[in-house]
Amino acid sequence: MSPATVVRIHATLRTAVNAAVRARLMPINPANGAALPRPRRPHPVVWTAGRTARWRQTGERPAVAVWTGQQLAAFLAGIAQDRLYAAWWLAALRGLRRGELAGLRWTDVDLQAAEQTVTQQRVHADGRVMVGPPKSAAGCRVVALDAETVRVLSRHRERQEKLSAAAGTRWQDSGYVFTTADGAPLRPDYLTGRFRRLVAASGQPPVRLHDPRHGAATLALAARTDLKVVQAMLGHASIVLTADTYVSVLPEVAHHAARETAQLVLTAASALGRPLGS
Repeated sequence: MSPATVVRIHATLRTAVNAAVRARLMPINPANGAALPRPRRPHPVVWTAGRTARWRQTGERPAVAVWTGQQLAAFLAGIAQDRLYAAWWLAALRGLRRGELAGLRWTDVDLQAAEQTVTQQRVHADGRVMVGPPKSAAGCRVVALDAETVRVLSRHRERQEKLSAAAGTRWQDSGYVFTTADGAPLRPDYLTGRFRRLVAASGQPPVRLHDPRHGAATLALAARTDLKVVQAMLGHASIVLTADTYVSVLPEVAHHAARETAQLVLTAASALGRPLGS
């Protein structure tokens, strides 16, 4: 098991035994003294030209990687006719998790107000798909939608209505935004498999279905969105998690920052009448 899994199991066990201690069924909690591994969160890296070339030559890939804006645009352009295009768009631009995509209902979407509410997710548990609340209390959130996202969702609803008419009595009116061809809710692992196949066919460097969530945060910050707004979009309880784990720096942003920083020093030196580098 990974260190992170061990830590989660220990936390559950410690909570259970603490309840037994309070009920005087046990004198102490032996889980309190356990030595735990320290989980390390993999930091997402951007698929730069150099990393992409190395992947094509050797197959080497980061554990967590995000596309550049150009790579994402090329991927989306290539899958524009995919039946679940709107799901991939929401993952990449609004940072929805897999379970949140599978659990999204039309009653949670207000296209007139350009908002959607994340209230539930569909997850695998004990070999079944269960419907439950988002990952944390902060995961229950309202996500703002831009005009293009509203258009994407509107076109998706039109396609779904055509599928419903073609299916006739076979159509299952589940109320979900993303469904099978006959209207049934999607299994979360179906989204994973379909996304993996689309990425492989696109020729873009590989990313997991969760990675566009990292990319959404990175692109939002590149667009100079306040970090607090990005935190709310992703549904994080802590802004530290957003900053440390979900944000990478796109090369063009890093180069812009380097130029601006150098320009500050050069301007100050010029004002002193002592230009540098001469």
